[in-house]
Amino acid sequence: MIRHLFASLILCTTAFAQISAPAELKPWKQHAFDFETGMLWKVGGDTTFNYRIVPFMVSWRSPEVLGLDFSNGSKLTIRNKVTVMANWFEEGSENRYLGISGAPSIEWWDPSMTWSVFGSIGGGVGWVDAQNVPGGQGQDFTLNWYGQLGVSRVLTDSWSLRASAMFQHLSNGGQTNPNPGLDSLGFTFGVSRSF
Repeated sequence: MIRHLFASLILCTTAFAQISAPAELKPWKQHAFDFETGMLWKVGGDTTFNYRIVPFMVSWRSPEVLGLDFSNGSKLTIRNKVTVMANWFEEGSENRYLGISGAPSIEWWDPSMTWSVFGSIGGGVGWVDAQNVPGGQGQDFTLNWYGQLGVSRVLTDSWSLRASAMFQHLSNGGQTNPNPGLDSLGFTFGVSRSF
């Protein structure tokens, strides 16, 4: 009797394990939220202030929109990306910036699906707390665009680490004269949660 009970238990456990075992996970087939921060330094623009910016970004990436599979098992994929950014100006005439941007996320995944090289170029709109000082931003409404190039490393089915170089441009598109645009360059790092 105990032998039959034990055999039944093993059979049920084996069947359950086979049913509940996850299918091979492909990161580009999931939604993802990225949480990133870092440091940006002024590298150009007409502003007379030296800027040092701490960006805080939360991005949503969609599942794959377009993709290309290579014979070695690697993958090139394009996903939609929407980013909400909140910048704190550690140095400069302004104190904070809040914006939203859209961009494609272009990702190359290695055959093991454990790491990727990614890039994004996009833009959007935002609001800065303009101080109405010579050399500072001319108004609160601001246009932005950015470029990002980095690497991502998968830790688990749900979590990844990210690190990148980032360029950001802020200006008002010539709506005020002068229009002291700000170009900044630096790095970001963060985590990503896939679901």
